[in-house]
Parts: sequence; structure tokens; C-alpha cells
Amino acid sequence: MSNINEADSTMLISKVAEKLKSMNVHAPGYVSYVKTGPGKERVPSDPNFWYVRCASVLRQTYLNGPIGISRLRIRYGTRKRHVVHKHHSYRSGGSAIKDAFDALEKLGYVKKGKRGRTITPQGRSFLDKTAGEVLKGA
Repeated sequence: MSNINEADSTMLISKVAEKLKSMNVHAPGYVSYVKTGPGKERVPSDPNFWYVRCASVLRQTYLNGPIGISRLRIRYGTRKRHVVHKHHSYRSGGSAIKDAFDALEKLGYVKKGKRGRTITPQGRSFLDKTAGEVLKGA
């Protein structure tokens, strides 16, 4: 049996994003109009951004769980470019991460606990099967 540590993370996330899109995980209406954080200048240009973010959140929960929104805001944060003074790091926006967690909880892949969100056995199985598919294809 394969697990997600053996598969390439980029290929795994794109495969999981495709599967989530086919499962009718609906993106919130604001996703195509809102920046992902104060360190960004524009909205995401990828039309599948929401599904990629959900897949990435699921993978991070698998690897680092229990994990909360605050730690993921740091993980997805960026450095803001300034012309005159030093660059500063900024956290990502939290609502996209929270809504991704909510969508994954509805599917039964993530559950909420006292110390953050953890992955359920269904979510672990889903990711492991997808990792096996990625390894067979590579």
C-alpha cells in the first residue's frame, strides 16, 4: 500500500483537485473576486484555485494534523514587496482556509477536534488511493 509521502506532491495535489471538482465541491462565490491575503496584489488567476487549495489543505492535514487555521495562514502566507523599505511576511487570509475545511468536513475527510482539524480514516484512505494512482501513472 502506498502513502502520500511516496508520491510527488504537485501531481498528487492536482489529481486530488480534479477528484474534488468531480465530487461537486462547490467554491464560495467570493473566490474569483478576492485576494488570498494582504501580501498579494491580485486575485488568483487559476480557475481551479479553490480545488487546488482544498487539496493542499487536505494534504497538510494528513501530514501535520491536528492543524488549525492559524498555522495554515502562516503556511500559505507570502512576503509583500515594498519599494522603499524591507519586505515583510504576511499571513494568508483565513476565510478561504476555513471554507476549505468546511467543504472537506461535509465530505467526511476532516473532523474538528479540540486542538484543530484532523484527517478521518475516509480522508486518509482517499489520499492513499490517489497517491497509488499517481505512482502507477508516473
